[in-house]
Amino acid sequence: MRIAAVTTLAIVEVLTGPLQAGEETLSRRYRGILESWQVLDLTADIAAGAARLRASLRLKLSDAVQAASALSISADALVIHDRDFPVCARSA
Repeated sequence: MRIAAVTTLAIVEVLTGPLQAGEETLSRRYRGILESWQVLDLTADIAAGAARLRASLRLKLSDAVQAASALSISADALVIHDRDFPVCARSA
């Protein structure tokens, strides 16, 4: 069985756009959808994993946290909409 999961960091990133545009209703709709999935909190283990990814792959903090979170639940895939996400991390 596959589950959908989202990190707390992803929630911040997704909600920022609508909030900057003054779109409270859209922000609430996005939040409702995102919170219907499994929400992955940033734990000490995920933080340590993110630090290792940053050190070895030179990832940005947000990218490292997203990747480490996916690895922490043995995710089959990590869906991103970040053109800057390094190619080296896409196959790590």
